[in-house]
Amino acid sequence: MNRRDFLLRLELGSNPEVLCVVRGAVEQLAETIGFSDVQSRDVTRAVDEAVANIIRHAYRGKPNRPIEITCYRVRCANHSKPRECLEIVLEDRGVAAEEEKLCGRPLDEIRPGGLGMHLIRHGVDSIEYRRVSRKNRLRLLKYLPSEATNSSRTKETRP
Repeated sequence: MNRRDFLLRLELGSNPEVLCVVRGAVEQLAETIGFSDVQSRDVTRAVDEAVANIIRHAYRGKPNRPIEITCYRVRCANHSKPRECLEIVLEDRGVAAEEEKLCGRPLDEIRPGGLGMHLIRHGVDSIEYRRVSRKNRLRLLKYLPSEATNSSRTKETRP
């Protein structure tokens, strides 16, 4: 069984104004557990896009609908060798996503919108979407850098 260490839980309403809070919390967490600045920004952008998609598509812009973000440090399989990962689970009670739209638009189409899924895929190593008991559940995994696996448990946070 995978080891799972709880790191962070955010409960927020579907208001775009809270996206800055989500970005700040996720970026700080990612840096604290050992991701580089670039990796931290990539993970943060992926979570930001996912929450924006929940607000825009699942809740169709309606404010104050529940969104839960839970972060864990997990040991997960990477081919044959287990590795430490950051697992981010986003849950909402909005409209189910149409799975064929989860790929994003073709990158060669020049028009606004539709790049969120590309940004999410770029920022993490694995994406899983499921609808369970009238809840949307998006699970994002990002492998920790090998050197961060041992050192990040004692890494101090920035002031």
